[in-house]
Amino acid sequence: MDYLYLEEIDSTNKYAKERVNDIPDRTVVYTYKQTAGRGRLQRKWNYTGENNIYASIVLKPSDEMRDVYSNLTQLLCVVLAEAFEEYNINPKIKWPNDIRVNGKKISGILAEAVTTQNGFLKGLILGFGVNLNVPKEVLENIDQPATSLNLETGKFIDKEVFLQKVINKFCLYYNRFLEEGFILIKEDYKRRAEFLNNDVAVKVFDKTIEGKAIDITDNGALKLVDKANKEHILLIGDIL
Repeated sequence: MDYLYLEEIDSTNKYAKERVNDIPDRTVVYTYKQTAGRGRLQRKWNYTGENNIYASIVLKPSDEMRDVYSNLTQLLCVVLAEAFEEYNINPKIKWPNDIRVNGKKISGILAEAVTTQNGFLKGLILGFGVNLNVPKEVLENIDQPATSLNLETGKFIDKEVFLQKVINKFCLYYNRFLEEGFILIKEDYKRRAEFLNNDVAVKVFDKTIEGKAIDITDNGALKLVDKANKEHILLIGDIL
């Protein structure tokens, strides 16, 4: 992987999308001062200080979209979880791609594709933010329960070391993942999935489906059985 460091930027994803033609394949665009980040469903990603990670991985695996590309967020989820576990904490995955510790969000992912007018793929942008060193009082002002690695471990976390761990692990999986797909990490993902075998409510566009999350399919979809015993296979959605 190549690295492109930006002293300050509104959003690493936005920067990467606007310059995708000029940024080489397998480049990590990162900053420690992001002023206007965002998460899934247009949610704002709160800036929590310069000792945290705000990064985007630019990938150009082909000029045609493949189903496996949509699972790259889940790969990054597993990779982040593995990195957190090296600090002796127990991260859990909230489908499809949030990382939580003790029920509080510690990391989020936003994947975006850039295509031509003819539908050819120009690049994939895997954006992720990680709370590494955040004062407790800052987290209390965020609109959802959140935590950071320093609070969970009681230690200051070296941001450069953590970022390198994540990228190294991602590179170890990446080529095989493109060939084998989600099945390569399925058991690792399921083992950390906090939602499995629990009752959940999933928002899919403008409707909400309630039921028991019973499994993750071989292509990373959520299998849910509702109160009428009807099975749903959800490729997209957001657990509320």
